[in-house]
Amino acid sequence: MRDYPEDHARTFDPPPTTFTDAHGREIRIQEYDDEREALTAMYVAFDPADRAQGIPPADEAAVENWLEVILAGSYNVVAVHGEECVGHATLVPDGEEAYELAIFVLDTHQQAGIGSQLLEGLLGTAQADGAEHVWLTVERWNQAAIALYHKFGFETCGSESFEMEMALRL
Repeated sequence: MRDYPEDHARTFDPPPTTFTDAHGREIRIQEYDDEREALTAMYVAFDPADRAQGIPPADEAAVENWLEVILAGSYNVVAVHGEECVGHATLVPDGEEAYELAIFVLDTHQQAGIGSQLLEGLLGTAQADGAEHVWLTVERWNQAAIALYHKFGFETCGSESFEMEMALRL
């Protein structure tokens, strides 16, 4: 059983929201609503160098199977630029009244503020629905992700040789 921070996190804003990213692109953050084709296309286009811990899968059939699992019973928000899905964040139930966080942004849209907006919307959606515990694992070398999670109130609660576990109480 993992430890969660004693203090509750701040209040997060649920989607929808539209913002201009750091590269001047208009991005819409919204709850996932059957944008399956666009989401699949995003994952198929995902740079292999940006895959962590074996996800997302590499080929279209594996992506489809993986999405079947993570979209069912989960909280999901997407980042959309025009008609293209450029980011996805999900909270997947872990069976212990907690949710595991995963967040993905296409390499062409990273370092633009999209990850922060996805995380804000996802945590806002889950918080508004009464979810309380969120956790994640992140590779120790991924300092950008760790900084993002700290900014949102996640605390380190465990570590393995190459991963850190972080948790948040909504």
